[in-house]
Amino acid sequence: MGLFKDYVSQTRKPAGFLGKMMLRGMNSGHARLADWGLAHLSALTPEQALDLGCGGGRNAGALLKKYPMAHVTAIDYSALCVEKATAYNREMIAAGRCTVRQRDVSDLQLPEEAFDLATAFETIYFWPGLETCFAEVARVLKPGGAFMICNESDGRDAVSLKFEKIIDGMQTYTAEEIEAALKAAGFSDVQSDHHPSRPWLTMLARK
Repeated sequence: MGLFKDYVSQTRKPAGFLGKMMLRGMNSGHARLADWGLAHLSALTPEQALDLGCGGGRNAGALLKKYPMAHVTAIDYSALCVEKATAYNREMIAAGRCTVRQRDVSDLQLPEEAFDLATAFETIYFWPGLETCFAEVARVLKPGGAFMICNESDGRDAVSLKFEKIIDGMQTYTAEEIEAALKAAGFSDVQSDHHPSRPWLTMLARK
């Protein structure tokens, strides 16, 4: 149980050998979930996108492919994630279309109203206070900008609730809890979509 807990706890802030193993699995293991979430953005044409908690960098790469005219800034508070995301997107970084930075979502250190779109895939479980972090996301979004959250857990599924007890600092949320925090942080027009056969959840809000 000790080694298993150490491994799954790497989802919070990957580091070291176990973190490298976790990141290898994240890019492929969450691909279907991420692509389902991205399908909810068909009406958007952002010029500046922000991927929060970028992990191994796969989803930042997917945003770059989906929006070939956009620049994507990817951030994570794990130094290992920044390293891996940088390697994954090295060609787009060299082309000037992608930037990867080490940042904490509660203090992004990014300009106000700089982005048209922010995304958060499988990451808000570990954010230090939803309302505080959502307010920081709202700060860097342009008026009318969109914020998409894509979670594997709807806050009620048994598997995720089990991991919540194992992984220190993990907190799952229901759609209602996320919506309330988004509105308290200044977002409006919050929409949610629950996958028809899985506990997957996508939330889309406008500033």
